[in-house]
Order: sequence, then structure tokens, then C-alpha cells
Amino acid sequence: MQTRRDPAVRRFLSGVGLLGSGLRLWITDPRLMLTGAVPALIVFLVYAAGIVALAFNADSIAAAVTPFASDWDSTLRDVARAVAGAALLVGGVLLVVFTFTAVTLAIGGPFYEAISRRVEVRLGDAPVPVEPGFWAGLARGLAETLRVLATTAGIAVVLFGLGLIPFLGQTVVPVLAALTGGWFLSLELTAFAFEARGVSGRDKRRMLSADRPRSLGLGVATYLLFLVPFAAVIVMPAAVAAGTRLAREAVADASATGADASMPVADGAAEDVSRKG
Repeated sequence: MQTRRDPAVRRFLSGVGLLGSGLRLWITDPRLMLTGAVPALIVFLVYAAGIVALAFNADSIAAAVTPFASDWDSTLRDVARAVAGAALLVGGVLLVVFTFTAVTLAIGGPFYEAISRRVEVRLGDAPVPVEPGFWAGLARGLAETLRVLATTAGIAVVLFGLGLIPFLGQTVVPVLAALTGGWFLSLELTAFAFEARGVSGRDKRRMLSADRPRSLGLGVATYLLFLVPFAAVIVMPAAVAAGTRLAREAVADASATGADASMPVADGAAEDVSRKG
């Protein structure tokens, strides 16, 4: 089992390996995974239509957002608008990747909760879910989704602006986007397992931050695969399964170190995760 004393690269790769274990569910439980792929397919088609529309109108939008270049030399004006158009497309893709998971989880919550629950049962000592009540759970879920959408949309806008800067936009920004997007994905993908244990958003972030390289390994790997056309449909249910494993291990680590002794952790979860992780 990985520990926090292992090199950061090794822990990062172990997080990537969690996604691999989730993808294996396509072989062992294809019916469940196909069910989980349906909401992802719906959201993917809607987002794809939006990206196509943006691509067809990129030139006119680029001209609208670069009025300052109207009086420039034609060559410089064309370059400025080409850069703006490319940045618009990149910004659109970033917004899609950043918000895809939150929207898909909101639409297909019952499907992904079933996947998370199946993983819990397979690993053993599945917790008794904390039931907040329908309306309370709905309100909390909507609030969390809106918070994630607002935050990620704001980050995507900032990265879009940075993407307009020559060289920086082609080197540093993609790395920042992957790390930022990966972190938010790790938060979202672990939601079901943490909620089943009654772990709040703040405590969830603290537990995942305790082994950030591992959390980023899962999130960044998922983020990069989401950039591949149609891959998100296949990866999404597997990523939820991987997020469940990550949450179990984060809770076990917190329990073992005594960092969150007050957390409502299922009996035997720490030992089980340590044995099977």
C-alpha cells in the first residue's frame, strides 16, 4: 500500500492506477457500467453540439472581442483574431472539461451512486449511507453543483485570459488547467463515498489534500482522458468507481493518523482499505 512517505511521483502514479482499476469494471460488470454511461452520453452530446457551434462562429466572435485590432495592419489584425479564436475554442473546451463531471453527476446521480455502492460492497465493510432526507439532499446537491460550476467557470475564464498571452498560453496554461481541473475532478468523483460516511465538503478537501499527489493522479488522468472525443462517456462511470476507492483510502488514512477521529467512519473501513488498497 502507498504511504505518504513514498515519493510524490509514485503516489501520483498510484492515483492514476486507481482509474485503471475502475476501467476494469467494464470487463467484470459491463451492464452496470453501460447504465452509468447513459447520463455521460447525454451530457457529452449537448456539450459537443455547443463546441461545434462555437467552432463555426469562432471567427465572428473573435472579431467581436478584438475591436481594438480593427485599425491594425491586416496581417497583425488577422494574427490577433486567430489567437483570439483559438483561445475561445480552448476556453470552451476547458469549460466543458471543468464542468462535465459536475453536470453529469447531477443528472445521473442515482446511476453513479449505484456504481459507488457496488464498489463499496465489493471491497467490503460498506458503510450505511447517511440519509439527509430527500429535500435536504436535493438542496445540498444543487448547492454543491452550483458552487462547483461557478468556481470552475471562473477558473476557466482566468485560464482563457492567460491563454491569450503568447508562449504562456501554450506552455504553462495547459499544465495549470490539468492540475486545477484534476483537483476539482477528484473532489467531485469522491462525493458519493464521502457523503455515505457523512463527511462534509471541508473535511473531504482536507482528507484529499493530505495525499494530494495521489488525489491529483486520479483527477489529472481523468481530465486528460476527458479531452479525448467520446472518451468521457466510457471513462465517467470508471472514474466514479475509482473515486470511491480514493475516498475509502483517504478516510482510512485520516482514521489511522487520528487526524479526523470525530469523522463518522464505517466500522472496519480503515482495516479493509489498508488490506485491499
